[in-house]
Amino acid sequence: MEQELVIYNTLTRSKVAFRPLHEGRVGMYVCGPTVYGDAHLGHARPAITFDLLFRYLQHIGYKVRYVRNITDVGHLEHDADEGEDKIAKKARLEQLEPMEVAQFYANRFHEAMRALNVLPPSIEPHASGHIMEQEQLVQEILDNGFAYVSNGSVYFDVEKYNQSHHYGKLSNRNLQDVINHSRELAGVGEKKNQVDFALWKRAEPQHIMRWNSPWGEGFPGWHCECTAMGRKYLGQHFDIHGGGMDLIFPHHECEIAQAVASQGDEMVHYWMHNNMITINGQKMGKSLNNFITLQEFFTGSHSALDEAYSPMTIRFFILQAHYRSTVDFSNEALKASRKGLERLLDGVKALERLVPTEGGAVGTEFTDALRTKCYDAMNDDLNSPILISHLFDAIHTINQIADRQTTISAEALTALRQIFQVFVFDILGLQAESSGSSTRDVAFGAAIDLLLQIRGEAKAKKDWATSDKIRDELARLGFEVKDTKEGPTWKLDV
Repeated sequence: MEQELVIYNTLTRSKVAFRPLHEGRVGMYVCGPTVYGDAHLGHARPAITFDLLFRYLQHIGYKVRYVRNITDVGHLEHDADEGEDKIAKKARLEQLEPMEVAQFYANRFHEAMRALNVLPPSIEPHASGHIMEQEQLVQEILDNGFAYVSNGSVYFDVEKYNQSHHYGKLSNRNLQDVINHSRELAGVGEKKNQVDFALWKRAEPQHIMRWNSPWGEGFPGWHCECTAMGRKYLGQHFDIHGGGMDLIFPHHECEIAQAVASQGDEMVHYWMHNNMITINGQKMGKSLNNFITLQEFFTGSHSALDEAYSPMTIRFFILQAHYRSTVDFSNEALKASRKGLERLLDGVKALERLVPTEGGAVGTEFTDALRTKCYDAMNDDLNSPILISHLFDAIHTINQIADRQTTISAEALTALRQIFQVFVFDILGLQAESSGSSTRDVAFGAAIDLLLQIRGEAKAKKDWATSDKIRDELARLGFEVKDTKEGPTWKLDV
């Protein structure tokens, strides 16, 4: 590592040097999906953002325990304290058991993550499997005087907490702002204040998902699970808590309050948040019904899509923007990402074909400078777009070497291949697009190779008319043919 890793801490609203609580080890918790529907592009962004962080922390030598939860209970409609559980509602509409719905969509989420080459977390706890820990958290908050029981439910007393602490420090709000701008919610009558949030909810007779508790049959509030499971698997104090910016308030704000109210101090050292994916300038999300699922991207089956986009195109699209910047979906942007990814992977292929030259013009000073710039980009708050720009600059040099405009030494070539392996594949998590994997693809490639073989035979016989015709017709159909020392190469330039 060339310099110290710096990350943006939402809590301080500044870039700060990352120093873990325990030398050589990192504890990281990231909010996972509520599994009542297929993952969409908005879900891909935090998954890829924190996969990038997970990969980089491990690369620079940390042992990382990465916890990403599955929410399968307690997340009510509109992120509110009243209404139907999102998973239970889906189960009712489809006449299934709630856990059947949760398992089905958890499986679908995992399939999408594998396609995007997102590494699995170290631990993936389910909210429904940690009811006991959540009940314990609620009891601790009650015992410390920061919550109250009302009609079989337990609510966090925000005004009481705010007398000695700051509710709103993460989202930079004061209590009066929260009171003035909070939604009017059904059932506010059993709260002391409308800004109070549920720690435990009494189950109505029709509510399927319910557990026994000291306060009666019910279920945990949505905010409890992450505090309880984060503490169980990472301890009372851990390094990083991540998620989308839409979770800063109320979810993460409530998590801070729950931790302080239960144990007396904050659990999380660094809060990190990725920005949103937007569509026509509006946040993409299920609640707005303007989302496109990842499976629809992969198959091109949504009416807003011009074509199918591969998982690696989606991954590259997200990595091309800094994680704290907004990314607006458009077919044009995705097509540009596809071309950019092709250019990057073509550069990797060209790199593998390069032959070193003794005393080559491109030496280790080039690779040393490139390596430093790549680490500097990643150490500057995971600046993946800058990293990608440095890799593209290097590809320009690779192409010059391939076209014999310059030469490269053996040492520099070895170093360059190692840099691309580390940053393209190990850290950015990109993969070569699958090609030739089906019988159709194999036959397609073989047919083009046969045409180029016939063209080569025509050239050998000085039959320039046939040779030129094959080249020109292939170009007209979108094929780019290059004659190299090792023989002709081709790619479909679409």
